[in-house]
Amino acid sequence: MTFRHAISARFSGISKAVSGTAVSAAFAVAALFAADLAYAAPAHAADHAQTDEAGLATLWEALWHQSGTPTRLVRWEQPVRWRLSGRNLPAHREMVLRALEAVSQETGIPFTEANAGAEDPDGADAATAPNLRIEIVANTALENRQPCVTTLDFRTETQIDSALVQMRERDVLRCAHHEAMHVMGVRGHPAGKTVLSYFPVKVDSLLPLDRALLRAWYSPRMRPGMTPFEALPVLAQEWLALQPDPQAAAAVRDRFFADTVAAMRAYAEGTGDIPAIIRRSGKATAEGVRLGRSEMGYFLGVAYLEGATVGTPDRESALLWLERSARIGNRTALARLAGMR
Repeated sequence: MTFRHAISARFSGISKAVSGTAVSAAFAVAALFAADLAYAAPAHAADHAQTDEAGLATLWEALWHQSGTPTRLVRWEQPVRWRLSGRNLPAHREMVLRALEAVSQETGIPFTEANAGAEDPDGADAATAPNLRIEIVANTALENRQPCVTTLDFRTETQIDSALVQMRERDVLRCAHHEAMHVMGVRGHPAGKTVLSYFPVKVDSLLPLDRALLRAWYSPRMRPGMTPFEALPVLAQEWLALQPDPQAAAAVRDRFFADTVAAMRAYAEGTGDIPAIIRRSGKATAEGVRLGRSEMGYFLGVAYLEGATVGTPDRESALLWLERSARIGNRTALARLAGMR
């Protein structure tokens, strides 16, 4: 997938500040996705949520960019006005609208068709211009074996300002729901049972974990810009609601939290690694992983400061992680430390 996102000036020597605009970074769909999605099972395939740690891992992996960087929570804070254009629209309109309706139903974000005459989302007709453009393109468009792509625009890594989706004409069926999830701000490609996976079990409707993920993502308990450790308990609560034995599932959740924190401490220290599915996708970069280590140190500092995912607040551990991240140039950690002194 392709995302234009604002990592901007948080890291000295890593990215430049861009005032009022987003920073571009393109990541093509892995060949794995193009190949395996073609053989995904149809709608009658098993439609159940994972009840072991794999379900929680899927939600955690949704918080990672495929470059190898964990992400903050970004979402729409305004109604979405879409416009569909391109090739053979009568044949594809129903599937596209079905996907948009599915994500709208789970998130509560209204989707309406943009007025035909409104064009400029930043101009006089901003209230009616499209902020989501969906283009059905030729089968020869996009990069080799890349059936679909989403670009998110946001000035800060909190709120989506606009988005662009492109899908090859022959791939609309298998791409519509996948891209609709990305449109809502979910940037990961988890390994589990979700339409976001490179190895989905179903492509023409949302799966239970997709619906749980979206409900959590747009829950009042979530705040735009939340760190992964702040977001994970909210995601886990939706997962817990799907489980037949909540008591046993809560024990699984607690064990997963502890294991994840330990793994991310090792990752931030340089001895651990990113989730395996990201390596498998072939899109992780050395810069993305390095950036992720800096971010993860900051995220751990926030987690210990607030008791998010780690259980009990621990100011001493929080300061250690924030200072560690600040020493390697994380400006957000520097700012957080300044506010604590």
